[in-house]
Amino acid sequence: MTQSDETREHGSLQKAALTALRPVFSTLWRMKAVGLDNIPTSGPAILAPNHTSVIDSFFLPAVLPRRITFVGKAEYLDDWKTRRLFPALGMIPIDRSGGDASSRALDTAARLLDEGELFGIYPEGTRARDGYLHKGHTGAARLSLRTGAPIVPVGILGTRTIQPPDAPFPRPFRPIEIRFGRPIRPASSSEVSDTRMRLRQITDELMFEIRALTGQDYVNAYATKGTQEATETLQATGDPEMPERRSSADVLRPAAV
Repeated sequence: MTQSDETREHGSLQKAALTALRPVFSTLWRMKAVGLDNIPTSGPAILAPNHTSVIDSFFLPAVLPRRITFVGKAEYLDDWKTRRLFPALGMIPIDRSGGDASSRALDTAARLLDEGELFGIYPEGTRARDGYLHKGHTGAARLSLRTGAPIVPVGILGTRTIQPPDAPFPRPFRPIEIRFGRPIRPASSSEVSDTRMRLRQITDELMFEIRALTGQDYVNAYATKGTQEATETLQATGDPEMPERRSSADVLRPAAV
């Protein structure tokens, strides 16, 4: 199977899964999407949401007008509960054993973006079980500079209440809101000669935009460092240093689902 065939297969699976799941989701939860006009109607874009619940990856595809693909750890396919569901929702499994898994994931993402697809990546790298917004990894920025695709900041609110950490099942009849911010484009960031500095600059700007969408407290530490250490490093202002600050009116443009 060629890479293009794989993309089409996952797209067909996601379309079928969402056709079946959207009515169920609309019945069980009060879903609202804001700022959908910030997502390009065609061509590539990188969607970068906050991540506080395992169910985030279910709701995001459910409100999008276009299909989206994530990469996820291949271990999900070892569990009968997620073996079929996660790929049906757009996850492409990445084997993390041997070699550079992060490079393989970025190569897969770049190929999808080159084909004009939407690609989703959690800049925090993992779920933030403490509910804070954490320092971002530079994967989204690397992809944006490599492919020219814009980064769309995404704020997901309500999923942590629907399915808190360690809860076995989601709670029904609760509200969820997904907010899509104004795209960040590589050319819009100030020109910095040092690549690492530029990647951090774009990433910090992205995290500021996500924080503006969610209102979360910001922790200047990676989520993988754990709750206790992250809590100890919570900044009083909640603001990372950003190259540019935008007003909430500029970040968020309302749009109906």
